[in-house]
Amino acid sequence: MPLQDHMHLISVDDHLIEPPNVWTDRLPRKFQEQGPRIVEMDMSQNSGDEGLSALLLETARQGKAAPAAPKLAEVWTYEGRIYPNIGLNAVAGKKPQEYGMDPTRYSDMLPGCYDPVARLADMDLDGVEATMSFPSFPRFAGTVFLEGKDKELALLSVKAWNDFHLDEWAAAAPDRFIPQIILPLWDPQESAKEIYRCAAKGARAISFPENTVGLGLPSFYTDHWDPVFRAAEETKMPLNMHFGSSGKAPMTSPEAPMAVMIALFGTNSMYATTDLLFSPVFYKFPDLKVAMSEGGIGWMPYLLERIDLTWEKHRWYQNVNKEIRPSDIFRKNIFGCFIDDFEGVARRHQIGIENIMWEGDYPHSDSNWPNSRQYTEKLLQEVPDAEAHQIVELNARRLYNFPRAN
Repeated sequence: MPLQDHMHLISVDDHLIEPPNVWTDRLPRKFQEQGPRIVEMDMSQNSGDEGLSALLLETARQGKAAPAAPKLAEVWTYEGRIYPNIGLNAVAGKKPQEYGMDPTRYSDMLPGCYDPVARLADMDLDGVEATMSFPSFPRFAGTVFLEGKDKELALLSVKAWNDFHLDEWAAAAPDRFIPQIILPLWDPQESAKEIYRCAAKGARAISFPENTVGLGLPSFYTDHWDPVFRAAEETKMPLNMHFGSSGKAPMTSPEAPMAVMIALFGTNSMYATTDLLFSPVFYKFPDLKVAMSEGGIGWMPYLLERIDLTWEKHRWYQNVNKEIRPSDIFRKNIFGCFIDDFEGVARRHQIGIENIMWEGDYPHSDSNWPNSRQYTEKLLQEVPDAEAHQIVELNARRLYNFPRAN
């Protein structure tokens, strides 16, 4: 049945393409040359840059290897490194046959990718009431700045992105944009300070890697991240762990086509969920919430069954909590996010209705823009109204402390 008119469609996972002036407008003069900025470059003359492989991780999941870029592409440069593919598969509105052709100039993409006012118009066309967007150039969890050689510049660059998102992007429509921040991940104390600073400015969520070990950082099993988790818990800001934010792609063999990686990317969220449920994180921070952004939900019933079975049989001789069933922790602390997951919707009660949220993924190729509301109506056509309302709106408003304006 159609989604009722009173049900707002909230996407908990979209993406924005940073305008060229995000850092040039906010960094001190001494960092203008080394800070992130857009330059024009003949990409046919540039094949060995340091940033290419890392950025391709997040574009490759869309289906094809990036073709040779046209001459005079607009690219990001940061500390002398070149980061091509400014659009990161900003292909909303294109035919599937055209996917893989990343926009290399702002003029090649929809203005809604980088302009918040134009984004609102695209949301209206799509039937989406509110949205939360992840970064593009800094990568989903801001891990580009981990590569920064000058940590003062890197910290200021993180703060600049957050200020842009809070003061410019989300401020364009506070009742429709859910503000999210990134962290200086190399320093948990500075990360905690940034959480408190941004919470005071109205931030509602934190983008955080699904697996920190892949980035050369300590794991969830250590106390390294306690300042971050404590600050997130105290400010009631969930951690959004977007698949691919760890910098590791799920590949089976060197000969496998990228289709294998695309099909398996949800396993990154499975690994993160299992890690978190067996780690001490939620025992130390029982009110911390985590959303598995773009991870899908169809795998969750099986994984919860398997984790509980493992816990029942093997907890006695391992360093895991022996009193609380992992699936109970999951339903209190972890949320699944889906775009088009018929299997997950069919098994929604085994996951927990209150643990499921919808996402649109604009402007990436997984998006159903401009038909997201119609598509989601078909996806939820067998779901009772009260449950559908929770999935498309109410769970997101509760998790992100984002009440209706009226």
